[in-house]
Amino acid sequence: MVLKKLLQLFGIVGKKKKKDDKKKGKSIDPLSQGAAPHSTLNILAKSSHLDSCSSGAGTALPLHKYEPECSRNISMIKGVNGSEIVDYKSFNQFDVVQDYSDHHYAKTSPGNTTKDWAKTIQNEWKLLQRDLPESIYVRVYEDRIDLIRAAIVGSAGTPYHDGLFFFDIHFPPEYPRNPPKVHYRSGGLRLNPNLYESGRVCLSLLNTWTGSGSEKWGKSKSTMLQVLVSIQGLVLNDKPYFNEPAIFIPREKHSLAYNQTAFVLSCKTMLHSLQKPPKHFETIIICHFHERERAILEACGAYASGMIVGSSVRDGRTYARNKYFARFKKSLEAQTEILAKELAKNRIRALELKRDSTDEIVSTS
Repeated sequence: MVLKKLLQLFGIVGKKKKKDDKKKGKSIDPLSQGAAPHSTLNILAKSSHLDSCSSGAGTALPLHKYEPECSRNISMIKGVNGSEIVDYKSFNQFDVVQDYSDHHYAKTSPGNTTKDWAKTIQNEWKLLQRDLPESIYVRVYEDRIDLIRAAIVGSAGTPYHDGLFFFDIHFPPEYPRNPPKVHYRSGGLRLNPNLYESGRVCLSLLNTWTGSGSEKWGKSKSTMLQVLVSIQGLVLNDKPYFNEPAIFIPREKHSLAYNQTAFVLSCKTMLHSLQKPPKHFETIIICHFHERERAILEACGAYASGMIVGSSVRDGRTYARNKYFARFKKSLEAQTEILAKELAKNRIRALELKRDSTDEIVSTS
C-alpha cells in the first residue's frame, strides 16, 4: 500500500486518465518549419545552438516497478514477406525496469541526494510518460532513479532514417541546477558532428558547447524531454554537415557527401544494435528492424543507384557520377550485404518472438 501511494503521489499509476490523456504523443518532423510538437510545452528553445565541439557516495532513492516492461495487449503487424510479428509500437514508450548493469553510468555513484532531487526526477518521469513522441522510447530504473536509457528513431528525410540511436543518461546530485550527463552509445562510430565515438554529446542545452540565454540549460525551464527532442530534431537532422563549427562557407556538395558517409555509418549502427542490443530494448530492436527491413534495404539499393541520401523515390534527385560517388557506392554495397544477412537472422528472431508471445497469451487466457 505504501508503494502504491508513493506511485499515486507522483501520478505514475492509480489515476484514471481522461480521454485526451490516452492519446499517444505525436511524432516530430524535424524538417517542418515552426513545428510545435507539444502545444503546451516549449520543448525546443528558439534558435537552439547546436554546433559540435571543437576538436580538440550516496545511494539513490529507489522506486519499485509498477508495470511489466511491455503492454499486456499485444498486437500483431505484417512484417517483411507478409509474416506477422509483435507490434513494437504496442510496447510502452516509458517504463520502469530493474537491471542497469550495462548502463554507461552504472558504476557512477549517485552522490549525496535529497528528497527535492528525487521529487524533481519524479516530475521528469511524469513529463516523459505523458509527452514522449512516438519515436522515442525511455526506460528508467527502479533501484537507480538517477539513470535513464533512451532510444531515438531516426526521422524520415535524414541520413539517419529508420535507425535506432541509444543514449545513457545520469542525473547528478546537483540536478536540476546542472544539466543531466548524456552518453551516446556509439559503437565506436562517429556519424554526426555532435556525437563522438567516445559517447560525448555536444549540445549547448547540456552545457557541452557554447551558447547563451535560452540555448543553455536552465534549472527552472529545461527538461529531459527537451534534451531528447533536441537530439532527435536538431542533431540527427537532414543536413548534419552544417553542425560542424568550422563551416564558414556553406557548400551543398560537401553536405551531400557527408550524408553519404552518415548513412553508411547509420547502417553499421543498425548492425551493432542488432548484434549487441542494450538491455530492455531487445524486443523493440527485433520488431523495429523486422518491420523496417524492406524499407532499409530498398533505400540502400536506391542510394547505391545514385538517389540522394534522405530523399524519397518520388524526388528523383540523383548524385553526379564521380570518383566520390564510386567510393560511396562500393562502401554502401559492402555494408548492405552484411546488414541484409543480419536482418535475415533478425527475421527468425521476430518469428520466435511471435511464437513465444502467442504461447504466453494462450497460457494466461
